[in-house]
Amino acid sequence: MNHRSLLGALLIMNVLMAPRIPLGRSIQPLLKRTSSHSLLYSKTPKHFPKSHPCPLWSSSFSFCLDIIHRSTSPLSFSRSFTCSSSLSAPLMASSPLDETPEGNPLLKDFDFPPFDVVEAKHVRPGIRVLLKKLEVDLEELERNVEPSWPKLVEPLERILDRLSVVWGIVNHLKAVKDNPDLRSAIEDVQAEKVKFLLRVGQSKPIYNAFKAIRESPDWQTLSDARKRIVENQIKEAVLAGVALEDDKREHFNKIEQELEKLSQKFDENVLDATKKFEKLITDKKEIEGLPATALGLAAQSAVSKGHENATAGNGPWVITLDAPSYMAVMQHAQNRSLREEVYQAYVKRASNGDLDNTEIIDQILKLRLEKAKLLNYNNYAEVSMATKMATVDKAQELLEKLRRASWDPAVQDLEDLKKFSKGQGAPEADDLTHWDIGFWSERLRESKYDINEEELRPYFSLPKVMDGLFSLAKTLFGIEIEQADGLAPAWNKDVRFYRVKDSSGSPIAYFYFDPYSRPSEKRQGAWMDEVLARSRVLSCDGTSARLPVAHMVCNQTPPVGDKPSLMTFREVETVFHEFGHALQHMLTKEDEGLVAGIRGIEWDAVELPSQFMENWCYHRETLMGFAKHYETGESLPEDIYLKLVAARTFRAGTLSLRQLRFASLDLELHTKYVPGGSESVYDVDRRISERTQVLPPFPEDRFLCSFSHIFAGGYAAGYYSYKWAEVLSADAFSAFEDAGLDDIKAVKETGKRFRESILALGGGKAPSEVFVQFRGREPTPDALLRHNGLLPVAS
Repeated sequence: MNHRSLLGALLIMNVLMAPRIPLGRSIQPLLKRTSSHSLLYSKTPKHFPKSHPCPLWSSSFSFCLDIIHRSTSPLSFSRSFTCSSSLSAPLMASSPLDETPEGNPLLKDFDFPPFDVVEAKHVRPGIRVLLKKLEVDLEELERNVEPSWPKLVEPLERILDRLSVVWGIVNHLKAVKDNPDLRSAIEDVQAEKVKFLLRVGQSKPIYNAFKAIRESPDWQTLSDARKRIVENQIKEAVLAGVALEDDKREHFNKIEQELEKLSQKFDENVLDATKKFEKLITDKKEIEGLPATALGLAAQSAVSKGHENATAGNGPWVITLDAPSYMAVMQHAQNRSLREEVYQAYVKRASNGDLDNTEIIDQILKLRLEKAKLLNYNNYAEVSMATKMATVDKAQELLEKLRRASWDPAVQDLEDLKKFSKGQGAPEADDLTHWDIGFWSERLRESKYDINEEELRPYFSLPKVMDGLFSLAKTLFGIEIEQADGLAPAWNKDVRFYRVKDSSGSPIAYFYFDPYSRPSEKRQGAWMDEVLARSRVLSCDGTSARLPVAHMVCNQTPPVGDKPSLMTFREVETVFHEFGHALQHMLTKEDEGLVAGIRGIEWDAVELPSQFMENWCYHRETLMGFAKHYETGESLPEDIYLKLVAARTFRAGTLSLRQLRFASLDLELHTKYVPGGSESVYDVDRRISERTQVLPPFPEDRFLCSFSHIFAGGYAAGYYSYKWAEVLSADAFSAFEDAGLDDIKAVKETGKRFRESILALGGGKAPSEVFVQFRGREPTPDALLRHNGLLPVAS
């Protein structure tokens, strides 16, 4: 579910940046892949918007953290792979490096990344040797460059891919296995990586060769995908500063280096501030209302903090700001003072002391504006939109249309909450505030629909959810997914590895799945990112394309004792969401590596497959197929299913406005805000909130200090993309509704068309054209409003 100028700057970078949340696009993306994460589910630098952190949309509060978008480039210059007999096609090619220090796993040939053995000590020497080698390859390319595919695009892809893959390894480990030594090592070589990417992005010989291809008589004979590559590279080279004069280019490069550092520091401050908060509770009365799973998790946290005898029943318990712990308190803790303390800690993260991000925010916005001016744009939002489907005006138009549709329902939501809490005798009923909303919303949901999410957990065990997800993928897209643990090394014992096969039984892709929360070392949120992209150029045997490899990362409640991971319905949606991203990466049929899978897809279209997949969580046959009690095997009761569907639109106006606040604030900061002017960023937030929040923000709300999506991820001037893509995804799902969700033959036929268009074409065709190819018409927001209960259903 970009992140970079959002996509910013060069396809080259793009490639480099591969997804983790969202998707990246070119060289610039590579540059920016500093952070990635996803909120509830699941998508700055200018990375490959490849990481897709999820949106901040949770019913209580968001816990979508920025994922570090690791910037990486897709190619290695020289031929490189080890062809493993166990694979039908090579996965990673890497040219032999004469200078390779003995034993450094980052510099060895491999089929799958050596996640299990890479350590901090390998990063500095490994990246420096690699950059030195790639610098030689780049110089050779520039000397011999010709305006042809074999003499320009193929060698460039190899250079970018090699860096993308290797940098992706270390950046991924930082997100899932963070430690001070690794963080320090990455910081030490980051500037060198950025310098190299700028060198590639600003290469005049490469830029001129791409222009020559576009101006040649053979231009019209090129495939759509190749035309997209050429056009994207030219556009992103300009956005990377290739046309700037020497002094301006030097200033531009300094800005890029500084933005990379600031984004990384912002992200680290959020992570450290999140980890810093711990509340030890010894009196069970203080945590009355917390469900058993939350008590178990709090006890586990206590054990990890040295309270060896902690138990779920007797404590002590440690509350943290990690998503499962935070959400449990906000939704279930009867102790209002505890909710207030935890809420305030959450919204004030990284806003004071040594971890204060306030000044970093202003510096980032100031430098982004300077960058835009250097490129002859009025503001940074225009830079961002240069590589998206939307324009600033179109994005604002959509946000306003959705705001108008959401406002009155949101006002009614708050009134309903006040009335309900008053009826329950709540002393705070006449003065509901932010730390009350989640708690009373959950009580109202339980009362209105008789649904208690905690009581539903036994029906959503992780193994059964994954079986149901894979069964759906087989029905819709004709693929088989099987466990392949042991085939590829992993970074943690809980990580699972899977092989994806087509109807003939041949492997077509692979993916890792890291499901559980590990607060001490793992970034919050949920995201998907690419490990390796499909590529003809990086084929091992010269005929079969290199197969794509992805990873999916979530932060759900881990198994407790002998119980499997029992999921909330929200966590089920999150897994479906991230798998949608992975499907677009893995089921691509595009062999041109620079636009395969999620590469080269406009940032505001990248959430289409992920949000599309969430809809199936409400499809009776799909949900009832895996919603089985983990002990008895009993199916989810039919009346509960009907209530889940009915509850889908619960407080939809409020949740919609929440996303619209973030999206509108993002655009305002990147279009009209003047750093150092009369308004602070918090003033802007309060002003935007007057139109987007029925309940004004808490006065000391410093959410911006942890808004990693736009300050450390790829969603700068692009957070609107979640809503933009929601329109596309809802409309796409409505094609299945039109065909008949109970007609298995029609579902399979529509699924095949979805696979052959949305999932197969990658960035090789404009997403607007791809959508029309699938749907037969332009998209409309009607299906989204209808699904959210904000538009009357036609009789």
